Amino acid sequence: MLTTLLIRLFVKNHSQPIRPDSRLSYGILCGYVGILVNIALFVIKTAIGLLSGSIAIGADAVNNLSDAGSALITLCGFKMSARPADLKHPFGHGRFEYIAGLIVAVIIVAVGIDFLKESVSRIFEPSSINANKLFLWLYGGTLLVKTWLFRFYRVISQKISSTTIEAAAFDSLSDLWIGAAVLLSVIAAGYTKFPVDSCAGSLVAIMVIIGGIKVMRDTIDPLLGESPDQTIVEELEKRISECPGISGVHDIIIHNYGPNQYYVTAHAELNCKDDLQTVHDTLEAAENAIALEMPVRLMLHCDPQPQKK
Repeated sequence: MLTTLLIRLFVKNHSQPIRPDSRLSYGILCGYVGILVNIALFVIKTAIGLLSGSIAIGADAVNNLSDAGSALITLCGFKMSARPADLKHPFGHGRFEYIAGLIVAVIIVAVGIDFLKESVSRIFEPSSINANKLFLWLYGGTLLVKTWLFRFYRVISQKISSTTIEAAAFDSLSDLWIGAAVLLSVIAAGYTKFPVDSCAGSLVAIMVIIGGIKVMRDTIDPLLGESPDQTIVEELEKRISECPGISGVHDIIIHNYGPNQYYVTAHAELNCKDDLQTVHDTLEAAENAIALEMPVRLMLHCDPQPQKK
């Protein structure tokens, strides 16, 4: 309910998330929400960590501070990717969002490695923890906030097909695992001398690192130039072939210059007896029709249709 309210209040044309202005508004909303929520969690967890003497809670607080930095990078990434094309960047700045997602993934891995080092060191040098019920309830409340933030990111990433927001959603999910492990370890520390908190923290850190590497791979692939989604290729073939005057299409090449920003070249088959002006008008009409129906900037090359003997 809160997610829906925020979208309606701060995103214009929220029912059309593919629109460039709507997509930018969704991204900016995610950035600001992530910054505010994670800074608030950092302050709360730092206070709990200092008062309880829990190094794990203190480390988790630092983790939230890095999340606030990631949200700032996400905000800058969306604003940069929305900049119009210029002489130096004739295809726009859409790929900057992938770069922002890659930076977020690197932060996830770095935090995971730091958390792993901290957890392993606590196995050999355990420290006493004095957390009362009030601290435990407060810390448990921060997990509920992270659960909402994960769902918030997840909803918006699905709406606008953003790898950057998807990476932020995974980061929030990883934080939930970390938080749950920290909470259980703090509770268990009062009943045993075995460093259960450190062992649990190490396992969670390894999961975070693996997940961060996966997010990193998913953001690097479109930057390198991965194969296009087959559904997009099939839809393009269908729509181009249905355009008046075009009997077939082949050699479709798709370039991805950002989420929902495709530059496409293709060979369209036309009647070879048509004059040049008719051929030009047919191709231009098809290019304009596709641009209105799909997030595609299309350039068609004419191939004469083979004549039946």
